[in-house]
Amino acid sequence: MAQSLKSVATPSVRDPWTCPTCNRSIATRYCPTCGENPLRASDLSLRGFLYQTAYAFLSLDGPLFRSLRCLLTRPGALTVAYIKGQRKPFTLPLPLFLVANVLFFAVQSLVGAKIFSTPLDAHLHGYFWSPLARSLVTHHLEARRTTLELYAPVFDQAVALNAKSLIVLMVLPFAAIPPVVFFRRPRPFVVHLVFALHFYAFLLLLFCIALAAVGVDFWLGGRGLESESFDHALSMIELAACAVYLYIATGTVYGAKGMTRVLTVVPLVMAAAGIVLGYRFVVMLITLYST
Repeated sequence: MAQSLKSVATPSVRDPWTCPTCNRSIATRYCPTCGENPLRASDLSLRGFLYQTAYAFLSLDGPLFRSLRCLLTRPGALTVAYIKGQRKPFTLPLPLFLVANVLFFAVQSLVGAKIFSTPLDAHLHGYFWSPLARSLVTHHLEARRTTLELYAPVFDQAVALNAKSLIVLMVLPFAAIPPVVFFRRPRPFVVHLVFALHFYAFLLLLFCIALAAVGVDFWLGGRGLESESFDHALSMIELAACAVYLYIATGTVYGAKGMTRVLTVVPLVMAAAGIVLGYRFVVMLITLYST
């Protein structure tokens, strides 16, 4: 076994090797067709496996960091790259969205603030749908023959799980907006879907930055999102950041220009804000009738 592993050690640039993907004889360090590199004995060890995994996620030159950097600094560029067929340099839209989702909920858990996993008490008293929520919860408690004190912890635990697993639901309604706004610039629906995935990946990263601000406010003795003025100020900054992102991205992806570009951003920003609120309400309903 050791001998067989030794035989697959990395050859020098002068030594030919067979690309395992293209099945071609190669005399360079990497395959010029697919970018594959020769198999090394260490690749088949646990240490090699962990190294490759860490490199894929943490390398500044890797697709993930390149995609995150592009997402934050060049709005719309990732969508255009996908449309052009540039798959190798960047993380695909859905995996990138899922990574942003993991980062968001990790930061949310670290800070202790709640954005999507809203507790039952907030639904009952903190939103414009609170009267409807109180009515629905009252009937649900009567049907289950339990009390609010006993049910609230069950709901809060379940809503946190549902908020994580169902967050992709926000992407689909947003993807339906650009075909309407840009009806004079028809694109395949997948283009709008990729645009929506990239926008919500950006939005989740934006929420991570906002949560960091909440953490700093807690550290300085503030009340975080429990402070109405702080919450409103943070929300306005987030809306402004979304507007700037969408203004640049719509020009990059859809070629929008001038006043038309400004006017198309307004419904997109309003849709994004409405979908975030709607998502909280939908998650509440799903959690209520599944617990």
